[in-house]
Amino acid sequence: MEWGMKNRLSQLIQKDGKALFLPVDHGYFQGPTHCLEKPEETIKPLWQYADALMLTRGVLRNCIDPAIPKPIIMRVSGAVSVVGDLANESIVTSVREVIRLNASAVSMSVFVGTNGENKSLTNLSKLVDECEDYGIPVMAVTSVGRELEKREARYLALVARISAEIGARVVKTYYCKDNFEKVVDGCPVPIVIAGGPKTETQREVFDFVYDGIQKGAIGVNLGRNIWQTQHPVAAIRGIRAIIHEGYDAKEANDLYEQVIAGKA
Repeated sequence: MEWGMKNRLSQLIQKDGKALFLPVDHGYFQGPTHCLEKPEETIKPLWQYADALMLTRGVLRNCIDPAIPKPIIMRVSGAVSVVGDLANESIVTSVREVIRLNASAVSMSVFVGTNGENKSLTNLSKLVDECEDYGIPVMAVTSVGRELEKREARYLALVARISAEIGARVVKTYYCKDNFEKVVDGCPVPIVIAGGPKTETQREVFDFVYDGIQKGAIGVNLGRNIWQTQHPVAAIRGIRAIIHEGYDAKEANDLYEQVIAGKA
């Protein structure tokens, strides 16, 4: 691995081998997402607790203070919307633009088990080829079609492994309660958790983050489970404590409640 690639990955994955990525890229297909209508306001109280921010070039240019000392993972796929075919993404940002904006990594979605499977995997291959020339890591944001029951370990493992085989340096995939360790064990590159089942409480989020870390994920790439919650700062601090400080879910929830009460 070249020095540049190692350097960029070291900005994203911390010395303890763990990572907390904060994605705020949802507007690229959802438009003005709830709690993300003004990204700069959403990010302001949270960025200091994240290891990297994931977003589009438009939000980076217009909403992010250039003095923020956090690496950027730039979302480079898109050209779809919630009213169209989400699996039909294209590459919308050039590697030259990524370099110009000083991003540390790029991300794009891949869709297995959909009509867009070949297109998205081919796009991933082309993106990896170009980014490797410049030492820029690619994170595959994985998804599988509804017909494959997307939260089952065997299908998550399928798309994670395919993405790594094509050359992704990091894979973002959904958490599943049963056999998640098989997803991690079958993927030769680091995995970060995209999310889990719909939760009613913040404790449930801490539970699946803790379980995912115990089963081998290096961290998370969680957005809505942080900035759409009632207490975003308390939420991200609890998640960070699990990832970087060895807290279990109960300890993280205790910290969450202390932050809300102004005691931590």
